[in-house]
Amino acid sequence: MARTKEFDPDAALRAALELFWARGYEATTMADLVERLGVGRASIYATFGNKHELYLKALDRYAESQDPGLVEELSAPGPALPAVRALVRRFAAEAATEGERLNGCFVTNSAAELGPHDAAVARRVELNWEQLETLLHAALVRARAGGELPVGRDPRALARMLLVLLQGVRVVGKASSDPARVRDAAEQALTLLD
Repeated sequence: MARTKEFDPDAALRAALELFWARGYEATTMADLVERLGVGRASIYATFGNKHELYLKALDRYAESQDPGLVEELSAPGPALPAVRALVRRFAAEAATEGERLNGCFVTNSAAELGPHDAAVARRVELNWEQLETLLHAALVRARAGGELPVGRDPRALARMLLVLLQGVRVVGKASSDPARVRDAAEQALTLLD
């Protein structure tokens, strides 16, 4: 008869996500995970696989749980530019908020730490960025069609610029103690939508 798990895998995955998010992949050891999850090494391996597989599952969980209202905000009926502006300002505000600032974004952190040499992480990061870019692009196409955005503006190029800005805001916000730096950059970028 198979033994039942003596821990909650969902809670353990959340704990692993928090640890990886705070420390990064390389700085987190299996001993750290055992201690934080309160689960034996063998149980971690049996449930999640090795450290890398656990990291990927944590990254997937983070991506799934991020901003569920984003689609609704950017695709709501009516003018689209106010929603785009609000999103950019929200990212800047989060990047300047002490608790948010110190951890940054787990996807952005993963891109910087592992993306260049870990294909599985790079694919997940790229998927996350493609989803955000697609949402921004669709909102900007609607804005141009509704006369909110000048006809000569390229919605795809603007969406890509905003994606890069948002990721940069997250990186700079994490490393900078000057909240005005990210807020000013966001406001300057928004002038491109006028």
